[in-house]
Amino acid sequence: MAGKPIVVGTDGSRESRRAVEWAAREAVLRDAPLRIVSAASLLPRMAGSHGTSEYETVSDVLRDERDAALASAASVAGATAPGLLIDSDQLAGAPALAVTEAGNGAAMLVVGSRGVGAFTAMLLGSVSRYAALHASCPVVVIPDETWAAHKLIGVGVADPEGSSAALEFAFEEAARRQAGVLAVHSWHTPEFDVSRAGHAPAGPAADVLAAAAAQNLEALLGTWREKYPDVQVSHDVVHGHPGRTLVGLSARADMVVIGRRSTHATQHGPGTVTHAVLNHAHGPVVTVPSS
Repeated sequence: MAGKPIVVGTDGSRESRRAVEWAAREAVLRDAPLRIVSAASLLPRMAGSHGTSEYETVSDVLRDERDAALASAASVAGATAPGLLIDSDQLAGAPALAVTEAGNGAAMLVVGSRGVGAFTAMLLGSVSRYAALHASCPVVVIPDETWAAHKLIGVGVADPEGSSAALEFAFEEAARRQAGVLAVHSWHTPEFDVSRAGHAPAGPAADVLAAAAAQNLEALLGTWREKYPDVQVSHDVVHGHPGRTLVGLSARADMVVIGRRSTHATQHGPGTVTHAVLNHAHGPVVTVPSS
């Protein structure tokens, strides 16, 4: 069995249950152990009672809920993947930071898109958002909706020089699942803004940009085709906002893989795209730190 575990966070919510099920199946695919973690959502400066009081404090209740979530998740994982090596750990500290740090040294960290404490207006839970942008390992965010298997792994390619880790993850997953890979490059510039022009970009300049992007993408994928000859590979160059493009791709892919470089993205940079996809994707999204 592989050394690096699959780590999955749980808080007892329906979303985290789906994350546990997905993680258990992924552990089987990778022949890896599964580690289930959970942190009590204690408020700042809240501490558990240390005396012999007959009354249960709020912090005690929250810790009881954490332990119940772990037990339930272990049961779900065992039913999903009988015989899988499963470990459960109680985490201390703020949930977002604790769960994220639990991914250190893991093959991947899996989290649900929202938890029991998410506000209605907050599309992505705080733990999921923090982990997806800060974890040292790939993070898989599982949406709160059902999805079908498509035998396709989608990967967004923004910068060829910074896409190596995301492409490697995508091709490895495709090989494990006997799926194909669709690499998508989406470009969006003000001079070819559809909303301003009132129509799709056209003309020699747009054609040149699209052709150059397609040529670069094809060249980039050549190396991966050689490394994974059994994986069917295709690519697409799309004019439009990358976030919307990848959200659309998520509806017909088993997962969408996105590389991430920095947690301090600019307003119009890669971080904006990542947030858009994480908030609105129809299927699992993977953020992969650059190597």
